[in-house]
Amino acid sequence: MPTDNQIKLRLQRPAFELEVDISLPPKGITAVFGASGSGKTSLLRCVAGLERPAHGWVRMGDQVWQDAETFMPTWRRPLGYVFQEASLFEHLTVQGNLQFGLRRSAKQQTGQRHLQDAIELLGIGSLLQRRVQQLSGGERQRVAIASALALQPRVLLLDEPLAALDASRRQDILPWLERLRDEVHIPMLYVTHALDEVVRLADHLLVLEKGKLADCGPVAEVLGRSAAGAASGEDRGVLLHATVQEFDPAWHLMRVVFPGGSLWVKDKPLALGASVRIRVLARDISLAIGQPPVSSIQNLLPVRVLDMMADTHPSQCLVRLSCGDAQATVLWARITARAAHALGLQAGMPAWAQVKAAALVGA
Repeated sequence: MPTDNQIKLRLQRPAFELEVDISLPPKGITAVFGASGSGKTSLLRCVAGLERPAHGWVRMGDQVWQDAETFMPTWRRPLGYVFQEASLFEHLTVQGNLQFGLRRSAKQQTGQRHLQDAIELLGIGSLLQRRVQQLSGGERQRVAIASALALQPRVLLLDEPLAALDASRRQDILPWLERLRDEVHIPMLYVTHALDEVVRLADHLLVLEKGKLADCGPVAEVLGRSAAGAASGEDRGVLLHATVQEFDPAWHLMRVVFPGGSLWVKDKPLALGASVRIRVLARDISLAIGQPPVSSIQNLLPVRVLDMMADTHPSQCLVRLSCGDAQATVLWARITARAAHALGLQAGMPAWAQVKAAALVGA
């Protein structure tokens, strides 16, 4: 997708050299994923102007923030930055914290309107008179995001905003981040090492390995590629963009369709035709040659073997499958190497994928 949001950087770090050359989509969440020390936060700090790489080019829309002749300081860059720990003033109320940022902005008049929109978007209207000490971790992060949006940024940078929260608080804030993705029409760079956040929130995925760009593209495509490195071990799997096609109220199930097939999953209060995200893990797919007999596994998909590769343990084998014509959808199956040998699996042969579980991870 053509875009004017260009980031090209080279920064020397003690353990590696960060080197990226990417174009950000004009809106939506681009997740920056990788192991600790891969350069995720360094990338955000360069975009924010907190680090000055030896070679760099940062352009957001019609503004050049950095090139061979220009280096715009952080305070002049129209961006929002949300850290792991919400940076709020303990002695002020929520309202006081939100207004403090606006008083330092050159866009105070329009900022008030944007602040009110952010308050409504993130559902913090009832928190305005509370002291920061009275907020949960998730509420603090929602206030920090609202404060960043009130500044009318060209890009929103989020550096592991859920990392400091426990599992319950993470689940509380995820729906608000989904709403942020869908209703705020600016690009967002979202650093995380949690794949569940990637599959639920991200539109695009950028994978870093030791400072280098290992893969980049729409999240479903990146997760479906063998070289992605984004989903390995127990997390290996794919993300399917599907549509609600049918409900079975007697058994509390719904059928979702995707290019090349369909699956029955637990029902949700959704409308027919609603778009959903479905996560299918490699460990939840078994393979058969010939259509299996009736069993407890309700989701059976005709597939074709694309290729096979060794897994991290020599007893295991990863099989990449195409579902539908012209590789409409890619699936991964994890089976034992002995099973692959017994079935005589080879690239190009037909098979049946038995999907033991599929999870609805978001809309």
